[in-house]
Amino acid sequence: MSTVQTDRQSGTGLGSAMVHALAKNWWLLLLRGIAAIIFGVLAFAWPGLTLLTLILFYGAFALVDGVLAIVAAITGGAPAPRWWLAIVGLLGIAAGLLTFLMPGLSALVLLFFIAGWAIATGVLQIIGAIQLRKEIDNEWLLILGGVISVLFGIGMMLAPGAGALALVWVIGTYAVIMGVVLVALALRLKKHTHSDVNA
Repeated sequence: MSTVQTDRQSGTGLGSAMVHALAKNWWLLLLRGIAAIIFGVLAFAWPGLTLLTLILFYGAFALVDGVLAIVAAITGGAPAPRWWLAIVGLLGIAAGLLTFLMPGLSALVLLFFIAGWAIATGVLQIIGAIQLRKEIDNEWLLILGGVISVLFGIGMMLAPGAGALALVWVIGTYAVIMGVVLVALALRLKKHTHSDVNA
């Protein structure tokens, strides 16, 4: 089982500052992952779930995820650029607020907004992973999360008229997979934090 690399020179370069900032706030990624898993499980378990109910649940998830991303961007202790976390947070908050403040908006428009949010979040996760690739092993977890988000968003845009039940399963599956990826990444970052203390 490989973990975050600790044999590299500590404190050298932008990626090092980013990985230390992420490791310091590993618990925020863990909370984001848990929120995604809970949302995914609710999507599967809720009997008679309607598309509007699902969209409202997704809006709540996006809002919570956005707030946690903003907190991670603000509380990151290192001088690393945390703009990508701030953008993900702002997009999540916007998606959540739009869902709740404009309930009369058609489900199709909300689905396109959710798809756009997933694509933007995925692209920013991939960018973050590329910036961290020299500092951590297994940055593929962040890349995988980004690719899954991008593919989910594209799939939503290509087939917005899919049946509500199929959409529930797709969104629920996406949320659970993303949640597991975020939890795994958070636990790897937690190990990095402990190795820094022991070093």
